Amino acid sequence: MAEIGLRPRMLVKDVMSSPAVTTPENTSIDKTAQLMSSDRLGCIIVTSKDGKALGIITESDLVKRVLAKNIKPNKLTAKEVMSTPLITVDPDEMLTETARRMNKLDIRRMGVIYKGNLVGIISSKDILAITPDLLENMQEKARIEREPDVGEETSESNPLAGYCERCGSWSENLDEIEGTYLCEDCQMDL
Repeated sequence: MAEIGLRPRMLVKDVMSSPAVTTPENTSIDKTAQLMSSDRLGCIIVTSKDGKALGIITESDLVKRVLAKNIKPNKLTAKEVMSTPLITVDPDEMLTETARRMNKLDIRRMGVIYKGNLVGIISSKDILAITPDLLENMQEKARIEREPDVGEETSESNPLAGYCERCGSWSENLDEIEGTYLCEDCQMDL
């Protein structure tokens, strides 16, 4: 994952996992499940003989199409169990748009395709992992925008919501004291 800075736009390529783990379409499901287990994967991309992404196998696919039907995993191939077509995204798409698409389509993973080739995978977990950093960036941006220009008189300050930098508890009313954001309880302790 790339380092997150104060950029106006986060892109898929900034948070995607790369390379995506793949399996050929004729691989048996027991071998596919073993690969997923050994690599601690929630999904695996299924590829054709020429290496093109065909679909995806998720843990949910294994439950619904194999376990729930009591089918022996060595009797099925990846192609028979995969969800298809693979829903894809461009690495330069804005992360907000990708998250909206994933929510609308009710999916948790998308293949990342660049110039017709699979270059990675993005999951809701990838997006969730960067959310705290994005929230901190938004708070910092709001704080910077609230600071008055030099020489400008300040009116009443607006309270800031967030985590106290001293005790770590959530507060709807943080105040900056000597460069540290403190909740009301920690302010009284000073």
